[in-house]
Amino acid sequence: MERVSVAVTKSGKRLPYVVTDNPPRGGMKYTYFAPDRSYVIQFYNNPADADYNTRSRIEAIIGKYNPTVPEAKGGAIGIDEKTADYYSKRYCWPFDIVVSPEFGIVSKAYPKKFFFDSAASPVLNLFGRDKKSNWFTSANRRFLHKSELGDLRSALACSVLLSRSVRRLHQAGLAHSDLSNNNVLIDPATGDCIVIDIDSLVVPGLYPPEVAGTRGYIAPEVVSSMNLDRRDPRRIYPSAKTDLHALAVLIYEYIFFRHPLIGPKVNSTVSAEEDDRLSLGEKALFIENPYDRSNRPKDLSGEIDDLGEILSGLFKRAFIDGLHNPALRPTALEWERGLVRTWELLVECDNKNCDRRWQIFSPETRFCPFCGNKISDKNITLNFFYETKTNPGEYRKIFSSSVTDNSPLFCWHFTPNIIPDEKTDKTLLAYIIKHGSDFYLVNSKVHGLYAPDGRLIAPGRACAIDDGDILFSDKGVLIQIQTDFANLI
Repeated sequence: MERVSVAVTKSGKRLPYVVTDNPPRGGMKYTYFAPDRSYVIQFYNNPADADYNTRSRIEAIIGKYNPTVPEAKGGAIGIDEKTADYYSKRYCWPFDIVVSPEFGIVSKAYPKKFFFDSAASPVLNLFGRDKKSNWFTSANRRFLHKSELGDLRSALACSVLLSRSVRRLHQAGLAHSDLSNNNVLIDPATGDCIVIDIDSLVVPGLYPPEVAGTRGYIAPEVVSSMNLDRRDPRRIYPSAKTDLHALAVLIYEYIFFRHPLIGPKVNSTVSAEEDDRLSLGEKALFIENPYDRSNRPKDLSGEIDDLGEILSGLFKRAFIDGLHNPALRPTALEWERGLVRTWELLVECDNKNCDRRWQIFSPETRFCPFCGNKISDKNITLNFFYETKTNPGEYRKIFSSSVTDNSPLFCWHFTPNIIPDEKTDKTLLAYIIKHGSDFYLVNSKVHGLYAPDGRLIAPGRACAIDDGDILFSDKGVLIQIQTDFANLI
């Protein structure tokens, strides 16, 4: 039976919440919703867990470590109004402490899109359940309506946002400590994601981890040392380095719908538990490891090499070089930048029945790696070169972008050393259009942009572009047009 009670917060607010007989319950806390579901009140399963360290940790998280509040209003250093607004959409950050009827926290409830609605599944009643990623990255996908599943582009979008959120935590000296399918909710239909359970953040030297993590996302070095006494100096605890393992696992799952370490190899016949401990711990082996194929499943739909050299390289560093050497794992910033650069190479699959709908363009690839459909020639590639600072007049290729009709271009396409992040200006500066069989670059707002024959392409003007053409800007950027890939640079 439901009833409304009132929580009194440290800031003096009286917040109503709906008391239910079986509230959602996690490993440490249980949750009640506000009558309008705009916020949640969470109390600890065991009040003894809310000791002095926990209380001081939460006070710091709500205050000086909070990226959802501007620095001028007591939030994290370097956060302005715009950035605070951005990160308020990326985290369910706690914003107050409950002092009565018992100790707890108040957090923003996640948006409606992170709950399943009544039409989410034709066979299951999922109404009101959280969109935990294992619904989308495992065999559970078969229970969901097609409109819920997203595609490769939305998977990359979720990955960019998650990488950016983790990067922000790490830049502030924090670690989540339990990144997993339970604590990162995704909405593949929109490509959105949100990080929850923020109150257990690790602050090195101040607030140690309270949880080891979630199976499948705990770093191998943590799994391998979990049988040691908590006081043993050899025991490894969650940190920013272990976050990076979990981050790579989540990204891999979003893209391929499988776990990167769970394959056919059996590491112990003593018990399933011992095999699991070894397979995710000291004997963990990437299922796509090219040097040891003993854990490789028979049939893989799409592989890391199908994602282009940037993402393929990051996955190899995460699951080969860095799997048992945390210092070699890619940082969240590297993932964010690599994903953004790879986003530039997305091309749409012509096969309307392809469930991934998109693929990563590569000159060597002639067929979609997910459905086998032949790639059409409706896209062209823009290769971006930046002038080196040490040798004026010398240019170095930085990235490529696959474009088609109505593809937009932004400041990072015309200005060196800009990689889009939460602070980047997203104003449209130019775009590509196709008229008949010809492509044109239409300049909306770029100043100092010149055509291959040297004439100025003023804002409001267009320029025909063809294979081998080179456009250049007075900011030190050359743009080479490529439609023929027989002779690569």
